[in-house]
Amino acid sequence: MRERLFDLGLWLLLCVPVLLRSDPNDGGSWTQVAVGVVVLGGCVAISRRWPLAPITVTVALSLPATLELFTPSYSLALIAFGYLAGRRQEHTRGALWLFVAVAAVGLFLTRLTGTSLGQWFTLLLALALAIVAPWLIGRYVRQYDRLVHSGWELADRMEREQAAVADRERLRERSRIAGDMHDSLGHDLALIAVRAGALEVDPALGPAQQHAAGELRRAAADATARLRDVIGVLRQPDEDPAPTAPGGEPVEELVSRARASGLAVTLTVAGEGHEPDGMAGWALHRVVREALTNAAKHAPGGSVDVRVDARPERVTVDVVSGPGTAGSPLASGGTGLVGLDERVRLAGGVLTHGPTSDGGFAVRAALPRRAPSGAPTSSPAAPTSARELDRVRRQVRKGLAQAIWIPLALLAALGLLMAGVALWTQHQSYLEPDDYGHMRIGQTLTAITDAEDLPDHPLDGPPKGVPTEPPGMDECRYYRSTLLAAVPVYRLCFVDGHLADKAEVR
Repeated sequence: MRERLFDLGLWLLLCVPVLLRSDPNDGGSWTQVAVGVVVLGGCVAISRRWPLAPITVTVALSLPATLELFTPSYSLALIAFGYLAGRRQEHTRGALWLFVAVAAVGLFLTRLTGTSLGQWFTLLLALALAIVAPWLIGRYVRQYDRLVHSGWELADRMEREQAAVADRERLRERSRIAGDMHDSLGHDLALIAVRAGALEVDPALGPAQQHAAGELRRAAADATARLRDVIGVLRQPDEDPAPTAPGGEPVEELVSRARASGLAVTLTVAGEGHEPDGMAGWALHRVVREALTNAAKHAPGGSVDVRVDARPERVTVDVVSGPGTAGSPLASGGTGLVGLDERVRLAGGVLTHGPTSDGGFAVRAALPRRAPSGAPTSSPAAPTSARELDRVRRQVRKGLAQAIWIPLALLAALGLLMAGVALWTQHQSYLEPDDYGHMRIGQTLTAITDAEDLPDHPLDGPPKGVPTEPPGMDECRYYRSTLLAAVPVYRLCFVDGHLADKAEVR
């Protein structure tokens, strides 16, 4: 329904010039009006299926009226159908062949009717302005729409893939956390079982207390076994085994081990200097370890500065690595920071990271000393498709401006070429007034050519509206008397090769 309304409105709009310029008041007839209205309606109807057919039909209607192609009745139709052809046509080869055919037919009709090449140049100019330029704009709008549509599809697919990778990494990080909890809680449960076993055989206790201690030992053993089974299901088979006691290793020892391995690390501790316990302590350890690992991988030879600021309610750690100076960086999977962000988020903290001005990389984590109650909700990552598509749109707009100005520049060049050809043609047929005044009736053409500077190329024919030629003349030639105007012209008429009449006609 929407397409039909558009076609109906387009048909009514294109019929307006025909009604205004082809009626009897403007030298036309109602028959011409009826034919134009019907033909335009058919062109609009077939324009969606055959985009080039309306251009062909409209050109066929315009050429009989004038070889210059640009007519008041059908110029708007040429512009509209040229744009729609570029907008709707899949391939460009057919349109290019059509433009060449119109130019060739115009040249053929110009030579057939004996008119000057100026009309053919005007046809080329009308073809470029009324058909080719709208067609180029339509083609670019089509490419722009396709680019935007493809960009949205690509951006959606990339966001889905990134979301899947991030979710998978979060699950892996939760699995690592579960493994860490297993290593810690399993050790505590094993100690409980050992102590309960000692109480079970303690002779100082009564039978009831020994029985209760035995039940406690069995319960601790069963809990340890169930914890091992659950963690075994959660942990991925290709994961590295979790460290046995990552939370018990202070940041000083972690930095010392990194320094002993050859990494240039400096540690600065401010505030109370007391590291947090529990999830926050595990997250702090993980941030420092991951940042040092990334620095060793991606910036070999660079220095690393670790700063820990321990406040009563919050602990902040900054790990800033400089640009690498030795070797080449190792490849990265791109998911380490995602897992690190999940670990910090589950501890109730905030992780930020990004490149520094000197080419290094900085990681900052702010962790509360006491993790919040309940599991934090996941925050969706900020979409990047809108920014990327905005950048693509700016590039497309820039290309659109180029697509408009380049054809206009070509048209300007064509206009200058036409003007040059016109001046050259006028110069070739220009007769000096002094030379014209020296000519005498009865002189032979050979004598005139030898005595005067007679141009080699007379005009193709008499200009419109000049008086009729004298009777009995064998040949009459017309020459320009000025380079700036078409009239007046000099007329030289010959009989048997002798000048029989000369006149300045208007």
